[in-house]
Amino acid sequence: MALIPAIADHAAELTAIFEDLHAHPEIGFEETRTAAIVAAKLRDWGVDEVHEGIGGTGVVGIIRGNRPGARRVGLRADMDALPIEETSNLAYSSKNPGKMHACGHDGHTTMLLGAAKYLAESRDFAGTVVLIFQPAEEGLGGAKRMIAEGLFERFPCDEIYGMHNSPNGKSGWMGMRKGAAMAGAAFFDIRITGVGSHAAQPQDSKDALLIAASLAAELQTIRARNIHPLDMLVLSVTKLNAGTAYNVVPETASMGGTIRYFSDAAFELASRRMKEICKGYALAHGVEIDCDVRGAFDVLVNGDEYTEAYLEAGREILGEEAVDAEVPPVTGSEDFADMLRLVPGAYCQIGHAGTVPLHNPAFRLDPAILPVGASVYARLVEKRLAA
Repeated sequence: MALIPAIADHAAELTAIFEDLHAHPEIGFEETRTAAIVAAKLRDWGVDEVHEGIGGTGVVGIIRGNRPGARRVGLRADMDALPIEETSNLAYSSKNPGKMHACGHDGHTTMLLGAAKYLAESRDFAGTVVLIFQPAEEGLGGAKRMIAEGLFERFPCDEIYGMHNSPNGKSGWMGMRKGAAMAGAAFFDIRITGVGSHAAQPQDSKDALLIAASLAAELQTIRARNIHPLDMLVLSVTKLNAGTAYNVVPETASMGGTIRYFSDAAFELASRRMKEICKGYALAHGVEIDCDVRGAFDVLVNGDEYTEAYLEAGREILGEEAVDAEVPPVTGSEDFADMLRLVPGAYCQIGHAGTVPLHNPAFRLDPAILPVGASVYARLVEKRLAA
């Protein structure tokens, strides 16, 4: 491993920032303290421009290189925590009850800060770096809100990059793939309104609970009989609610869940079939069924050119053997995909010594990853803005 010396020399400072952020987690669109720390650090380190309040609590920094150049490279990190009670027993565990950095966004923020410090000091590049610190990645649409508030109109980028920690026990590992790398995600809610009755006289009812149970099973035929076998799509009913008493057939029932996909066409087909099945069930049983399907995350697609550039930077920092260019696609989702819809770029994973899964109350991000991610980001900028 060949970390950038100026970044490695500040590892203790990065660790202190990380531990402070970890101890004070803030969930989506509430990252006021985190954003203030980010903005203050950027100003202290001489970043040319610092803009706050973009997409609620988002922060954007601008660094111009020592050499003239028109190209602009964006680097993005997410800042938000999760509504989880921490059980890691770390000395710097969360001080905010019911909130925890269980996905490592505190580390992502710190890695981008580390790259920013180095780039603001060295400025050994031709062009401009756009630092994007995003709020509310965890399902609340932080990327969409920053975009809606003019992120790329105010701060144009020719290409953009992001990264996520991977608790795979492989310290100093980097992985990614060209093309579709992370699934798109949609959520759905279905409400059935029938006729309630006494449980001893079910003939007088239009049993919303029984209909819901049958409908939940029927929806699985979409994956089995409508989607091409080679198209990845997952449709999961994750909640079903009905009834409040032992002796009452409920009048209403509701269910909800998620669809994960790698093909927009497959998602559109699944969404259409879901609505058709609900309409058919309503007609067959003489009830009302409302079906709402809404997209949350786009498919994350890594551009070929930008993936190669990222991999090359990773190999220079981590070594050839530590970089995996064929990581299988994952059905998890990431709203950085919304940015990649508008600006070409790529997204990678950075491994660390931790092995507790993401979103787990005992999750621990290994701070040794901090100068690693910062070095990869910085080297990527120097290569993409070399002339």
